[in-house]
Amino acid sequence: MPGPSAVDAYLRHLTVERGLARNTVASYRRDLAIYAGWLADEGLDGPAAVGEQDLSRFIRYLGVDRVPPLATSSIARVVSTVRGLHRFLVDEGLIEADVSRDLRPPKLPMRLPKAISVEDVEALLAAAGGEEVVELRDAALLEVLYATGARVSEAIGLNVDDLVDGDVVRLFGKGGKQRIVPLGSYARAALDAYLVRSRPMLSVRGTATPALFLGVRGRRMSRQTAWEVIRDAAERAGLAVAVSPHTLRHSFATHLLEGGADVRVVQELLGHSSVATTQIYTLVTADTLREMYTAAHPRAR
Repeated sequence: MPGPSAVDAYLRHLTVERGLARNTVASYRRDLAIYAGWLADEGLDGPAAVGEQDLSRFIRYLGVDRVPPLATSSIARVVSTVRGLHRFLVDEGLIEADVSRDLRPPKLPMRLPKAISVEDVEALLAAAGGEEVVELRDAALLEVLYATGARVSEAIGLNVDDLVDGDVVRLFGKGGKQRIVPLGSYARAALDAYLVRSRPMLSVRGTATPALFLGVRGRRMSRQTAWEVIRDAAERAGLAVAVSPHTLRHSFATHLLEGGADVRVVQELLGHSSVATTQIYTLVTADTLREMYTAAHPRAR
């Protein structure tokens, strides 16, 4: 099996040369432990003794014979780790050939984004309304999430100065990539109410901070609090489906496309680096059209 020195060298490479986070390296370590255990059980003496057919059997072991078997996404992660180990050992001259080069993990099933209807979004937003300090904040947060399609991390990372010219907001996405997204009239009104009647009262409870959305102690709102705001609003609205911050992002994209927006415009608004990611939402709208057609057309069934 992979000797401790080889695995340790690879993990040091990931930590020092590639600069991966501690938790990420720990995940690699766990994956390699699975691989090492399987090689030992199979009587294979190190990576140099492994062939392509052995690795195919390893994939089968992960998804079928292992107790418990791994999910497809976990198999894909382990395979990626094993390929990385073999590639590293070849680069270091510790083995001659990379038999994992053509190894492919099982194809991941396409997960369509789960959006909720416009009516459910309106019920959710209405349930967050109120005149209390926290209620004004919660309403503004949810309106901004749905109006901009922001990730929850982007929304709680907003500063007051990121509100530009009153009707657009500056969001910072993955890798610090910046994008400008318009604010609708409902989100603008909710933000105005929050900034005038709520945020000053929250701000005095803590030290000065540029954060737009504040917690009850006057500090920047946490992800956990944002999740609780949405969960509580969904419960009050009596929604029958599970709702998360990403649900509003999915609904934002789906409703724009259903309304006729160009997919590349939606790509820019979401901050996707590839239009292929955004095009997943077109499958959702196509499914909706298909369902409506089947239900309404007299000769559809």
